[in-house]
Amino acid sequence: MSSSKNILLVDDNEILRERLSIAIRARGHFVQTAGNYEEAVLVITNSRPEYAIIDLKMPGKSGMELLLTIRDSAPEIKVVVLTGFGNITNAVEAMRLGATNYITKPADADQVLAAFSPREETKEELTAEFHPPTLAQSEWEHMHSVLGQCNGNLTHAAEKLGISRRTLQRKLKKH
Repeated sequence: MSSSKNILLVDDNEILRERLSIAIRARGHFVQTAGNYEEAVLVITNSRPEYAIIDLKMPGKSGMELLLTIRDSAPEIKVVVLTGFGNITNAVEAMRLGATNYITKPADADQVLAAFSPREETKEELTAEFHPPTLAQSEWEHMHSVLGQCNGNLTHAAEKLGISRRTLQRKLKKH
């Protein structure tokens, strides 16, 4: 992305949203922000950005629902899905629904902007061996996902996971 672009940044985390928007503006782009699905739809309707960076998990309607809305109402917008809860299933679904790319947090402005540009894969990347996450890594990611859905409430997350609060604390601390 070499010339100045009109970019929509949608994330429910205000601090991340503001810091990332400042960093993208510093790189010469015009950035509009939204904290949820409804705000994002208003920006899309009123200003038709060329690019959108959308968080996957937000209160209310999710980033996937926003991606579907963008595909239906403004398919020319290139979308990068940015999430703290990355997994293969979500990545495949986002790409199937029309996302240009899918990246996980933490990501800096350069990484996010680079995600809009297709690149050639190197021979090493094409022949690299795939290393799936271990069962322990998958379990840890799932526990963090549930904990995030429970807004950090360990007791509620432990109930949803069907384990004791103390066991959940121990497993989270272990990694």
